Amino acid sequence: MTVVQQILYTEQPERWWALAEALGFSAPFVPTPEWGEFHADGVLGVHRATGEHRPGRVDIHLLVKDLDAAASAVSAFDVSRSTMEGVGEMLTVRAASGFAVTVSVGAGGVSGNIAVQPIRFQDDLTEPRAILEALGLRAEIVADRGGWAELRADGGSVGLHTGSADIGLSFEVRGDLDALAARLREAGFEASVVDEAFARTIRIPDPDGGAEIWINGAQDDLHGYHREA
Repeated sequence: MTVVQQILYTEQPERWWALAEALGFSAPFVPTPEWGEFHADGVLGVHRATGEHRPGRVDIHLLVKDLDAAASAVSAFDVSRSTMEGVGEMLTVRAASGFAVTVSVGAGGVSGNIAVQPIRFQDDLTEPRAILEALGLRAEIVADRGGWAELRADGGSVGLHTGSADIGLSFEVRGDLDALAARLREAGFEASVVDEAFARTIRIPDPDGGAEIWINGAQDDLHGYHREA
Protein backbone atom coordinates (compact mmCIF):
# COMPACT_ATOMS: atom_id res chain seq x y z
CA MET A 1 0.00 0.00 0.00
CA THR A 2 1.22 3.47 -0.92
CA VAL A 3 -0.30 6.75 0.27
CA VAL A 4 0.64 10.22 -0.99
CA GLN A 5 1.40 12.82 1.66
CA GLN A 6 1.45 16.37 0.30
CA ILE A 7 3.51 18.49 2.71
CA LEU A 8 2.93 22.23 2.68
CA TYR A 9 5.16 24.75 4.48
CA THR A 10 3.31 27.80 5.78
CA GLU A 11 3.39 30.76 8.13
CA GLN A 12 -0.39 30.46 8.56
CA PRO A 13 -0.87 26.96 10.01
CA GLU A 14 -4.15 27.69 11.80
CA ARG A 15 -5.64 29.05 8.59
CA TRP A 16 -4.62 25.88 6.78
CA TRP A 17 -6.19 23.75 9.50
CA ALA A 18 -9.48 25.54 8.90
CA LEU A 19 -9.13 25.13 5.14
CA ALA A 20 -8.36 21.41 5.47
CA GLU A 21 -11.48 20.90 7.59
CA ALA A 22 -13.65 22.89 5.16
CA LEU A 23 -12.32 20.78 2.27
CA GLY A 24 -13.31 17.57 4.05
CA PHE A 25 -10.06 16.40 5.63
CA SER A 26 -10.00 15.20 9.24
CA ALA A 27 -7.13 15.35 11.75
CA PRO A 28 -6.22 12.02 13.41
CA PHE A 29 -4.56 13.96 16.25
CA VAL A 30 -4.60 17.55 17.50
CA PRO A 31 -2.33 19.67 15.26
CA THR A 32 0.39 21.91 16.65
CA PRO A 33 1.77 25.09 15.06
CA GLU A 34 4.80 23.05 13.98
CA TRP A 35 2.96 20.11 12.39
CA GLY A 36 -0.58 19.11 11.54
CA GLU A 37 -1.76 16.05 9.64
CA PHE A 38 -5.08 15.77 7.84
CA HIS A 39 -6.48 12.61 6.25
CA ALA A 40 -8.93 12.01 3.40
CA ASP A 41 -7.92 10.43 0.07
CA GLY A 42 -4.23 10.86 0.81
CA VAL A 43 -2.69 12.98 3.56
CA LEU A 44 -2.13 16.73 3.81
CA GLY A 45 0.78 17.67 6.07
CA VAL A 46 0.91 21.28 7.31
CA HIS A 47 4.42 22.20 8.45
CA ARG A 48 5.48 25.55 9.84
CA ALA A 49 7.82 27.31 7.42
CA THR A 50 11.53 27.42 8.27
CA GLY A 51 14.56 29.24 6.93
CA GLU A 52 15.23 26.31 4.62
CA HIS A 53 11.60 25.61 3.75
CA ARG A 54 9.88 28.88 2.86
CA PRO A 55 6.09 29.47 2.83
CA GLY A 56 4.45 27.87 -0.17
CA ARG A 57 7.01 25.13 -0.64
CA VAL A 58 5.51 21.69 -1.27
CA ASP A 59 7.22 18.33 -0.79
CA ILE A 60 6.02 14.93 -1.97
CA HIS A 61 6.28 12.22 0.67
CA LEU A 62 5.03 8.65 0.32
CA LEU A 63 3.81 6.41 3.12
CA VAL A 64 4.42 2.69 2.61
CA LYS A 65 3.97 -0.51 4.58
CA ASP A 66 7.49 -1.93 4.12
CA LEU A 67 10.49 0.39 3.83
CA ASP A 68 12.92 -2.37 2.87
CA ALA A 69 10.66 -3.43 0.00
CA ALA A 70 10.41 0.20 -1.13
CA ALA A 71 14.21 0.56 -1.04
CA SER A 72 14.59 -2.57 -3.15
CA ALA A 73 12.02 -1.34 -5.67
CA VAL A 74 13.94 1.89 -6.34
CA SER A 75 17.47 0.48 -6.05
CA ALA A 76 18.24 1.53 -9.64
CA PHE A 77 18.03 5.18 -8.55
CA ASP A 78 20.01 7.30 -6.11
CA VAL A 79 18.62 6.25 -2.72
CA SER A 80 19.79 7.39 0.72
CA ARG A 81 18.55 6.29 4.12
CA SER A 82 18.27 8.50 7.18
CA THR A 83 16.39 8.88 10.44
CA MET A 84 14.19 11.87 11.23
CA GLU A 85 12.88 12.70 14.68
CA GLY A 86 9.15 12.09 14.84
CA VAL A 87 9.17 10.18 11.55
CA GLY A 88 11.71 7.40 12.03
CA GLU A 89 13.67 5.77 9.24
CA MET A 90 13.18 7.41 5.87
CA LEU A 91 14.31 7.01 2.27
CA THR A 92 15.17 9.86 -0.07
CA VAL A 93 14.99 8.87 -3.74
CA ARG A 94 16.58 11.23 -6.27
CA ALA A 95 16.48 11.25 -10.04
CA ALA A 96 19.23 12.70 -12.22
CA SER A 97 16.65 15.20 -13.49
CA GLY A 98 16.33 16.74 -10.02
CA PHE A 99 13.09 15.09 -8.89
CA ALA A 100 13.20 13.82 -5.30
CA VAL A 101 10.66 12.05 -3.14
CA THR A 102 10.90 10.89 0.48
CA VAL A 103 9.40 7.65 1.80
CA SER A 104 8.61 6.37 5.28
CA VAL A 105 6.43 3.74 6.92
CA GLY A 106 2.90 4.94 7.58
CA ALA A 107 -0.79 4.37 6.95
CA GLY A 108 -4.13 6.17 6.77
CA GLY A 109 -5.58 8.55 4.22
CA VAL A 110 -7.27 6.10 1.85
CA SER A 111 -10.87 7.37 1.67
CA GLY A 112 -12.83 10.57 1.14
CA ASN A 113 -14.16 12.81 -1.62
CA ILE A 114 -11.21 15.19 -1.44
CA ALA A 115 -7.77 13.97 -2.51
CA VAL A 116 -4.26 15.37 -2.41
CA GLN A 117 -2.63 15.71 -5.82
CA PRO A 118 0.76 17.46 -5.71
CA ILE A 119 2.03 18.24 -9.20
CA ARG A 120 5.66 17.85 -10.22
CA PHE A 121 6.67 20.11 -13.10
CA GLN A 122 9.76 19.38 -15.15
CA ASP A 123 10.74 19.02 -18.81
CA ASP A 124 11.26 15.25 -18.89
CA LEU A 125 8.68 13.19 -16.99
CA THR A 126 10.32 9.81 -17.63
CA GLU A 127 12.34 9.51 -14.40
CA PRO A 128 9.73 10.76 -11.93
CA ARG A 129 7.15 8.47 -13.49
CA ALA A 130 9.51 5.48 -13.24
CA ILE A 131 10.26 6.22 -9.57
CA LEU A 132 6.62 6.68 -8.62
CA GLU A 133 5.53 3.54 -10.46
CA ALA A 134 8.29 1.55 -8.76
CA LEU A 135 6.90 2.76 -5.42
CA GLY A 136 3.41 1.50 -6.21
CA LEU A 137 1.63 4.34 -8.04
CA ARG A 138 -0.26 3.54 -11.24
CA ALA A 139 -0.63 5.74 -14.30
CA GLU A 140 -4.33 6.50 -14.74
CA ILE A 141 -4.96 9.47 -17.07
CA VAL A 142 -2.21 10.40 -19.54
CA ALA A 143 -2.10 13.07 -22.27
CA ASP A 144 -1.98 11.54 -25.74
CA ARG A 145 0.92 13.80 -26.74
CA GLY A 146 2.74 13.62 -23.42
CA GLY A 147 3.02 16.55 -21.05
CA TRP A 148 0.70 15.19 -18.35
CA ALA A 149 0.32 11.98 -16.39
CA GLU A 150 -1.81 11.34 -13.32
CA LEU A 151 -0.37 8.59 -11.13
CA ARG A 152 -2.78 7.13 -8.60
CA ALA A 153 -1.79 5.62 -5.26
CA ASP A 154 -3.94 3.72 -2.76
CA GLY A 155 -4.50 7.12 -1.20
CA GLY A 156 -4.05 10.33 -3.17
CA SER A 157 -2.25 10.83 -6.47
CA VAL A 158 0.65 12.73 -8.04
CA GLY A 159 0.41 14.74 -11.24
CA LEU A 160 3.37 15.03 -13.60
CA HIS A 161 3.36 18.06 -15.92
CA THR A 162 5.95 19.43 -18.32
CA GLY A 163 7.29 22.83 -17.31
CA SER A 164 9.89 24.59 -15.20
CA ALA A 165 11.07 22.40 -12.31
CA ASP A 166 8.80 22.88 -9.30
CA ILE A 167 6.21 21.13 -7.16
CA GLY A 168 2.77 22.70 -7.02
CA LEU A 169 0.07 22.15 -4.44
CA SER A 170 -3.32 20.99 -5.68
CA PHE A 171 -6.31 18.86 -4.75
CA GLU A 172 -8.86 16.76 -6.61
CA VAL A 173 -12.47 16.51 -5.55
CA ARG A 174 -15.24 14.09 -6.47
CA GLY A 175 -18.78 15.35 -6.15
CA ASP A 176 -20.53 18.72 -6.29
CA LEU A 177 -17.96 21.50 -6.78
CA ASP A 178 -20.55 24.23 -6.34
CA ALA A 179 -21.57 22.82 -2.95
CA LEU A 180 -17.91 22.61 -1.88
CA ALA A 181 -17.28 26.20 -3.02
CA ALA A 182 -20.29 27.32 -0.96
CA ARG A 183 -18.94 25.46 2.07
CA LEU A 184 -15.54 27.13 1.64
CA ARG A 185 -17.17 30.56 1.47
CA GLU A 186 -19.15 29.79 4.64
CA ALA A 187 -15.84 28.95 6.32
CA GLY A 188 -14.45 32.36 5.36
CA PHE A 189 -12.53 31.52 2.17
CA GLU A 190 -13.08 33.30 -1.14
CA ALA A 191 -13.89 30.54 -3.60
CA SER A 192 -14.77 30.76 -7.29
CA VAL A 193 -15.61 27.96 -9.73
CA VAL A 194 -13.86 28.12 -13.11
CA ASP A 195 -14.43 25.99 -16.22
CA GLU A 196 -11.13 24.64 -17.54
CA ALA A 197 -10.64 22.57 -20.68
CA PHE A 198 -10.04 19.39 -18.69
CA ALA A 199 -12.52 19.91 -15.81
CA ARG A 200 -14.11 22.48 -13.54
CA THR A 201 -11.93 23.82 -10.73
CA ILE A 202 -12.33 25.82 -7.56
CA ARG A 203 -9.83 28.62 -7.03
CA ILE A 204 -9.12 30.11 -3.61
CA PRO A 205 -6.47 32.60 -2.45
CA ASP A 206 -3.39 31.15 -0.79
CA PRO A 207 -3.36 31.98 2.96
CA ASP A 208 0.37 32.72 2.59
CA GLY A 209 -0.20 35.13 -0.30
CA GLY A 210 1.20 32.91 -3.05
CA ALA A 211 -0.44 31.62 -6.23
CA GLU A 212 -4.09 30.61 -6.14
CA ILE A 213 -4.89 27.16 -4.79
CA TRP A 214 -6.52 24.85 -7.34
CA ILE A 215 -9.09 22.26 -6.34
CA ASN A 216 -9.80 20.29 -9.50
CA GLY A 217 -12.92 18.33 -10.26
CA ALA A 218 -12.34 14.75 -11.37
CA GLN A 219 -11.49 14.66 -15.08
CA ASP A 220 -14.29 13.19 -17.20
CA ASP A 221 -13.50 14.73 -20.60
CA LEU A 222 -10.77 12.56 -22.13
CA HIS A 223 -10.43 14.41 -25.43
CA GLY A 224 -6.66 14.42 -25.97
CA TYR A 225 -6.14 12.03 -23.04
CA HIS A 226 -6.50 8.32 -22.38
CA ARG A 227 -6.84 6.03 -19.39
CA GLU A 228 -4.04 3.60 -18.70
CA ALA A 229 -5.67 1.96 -15.67
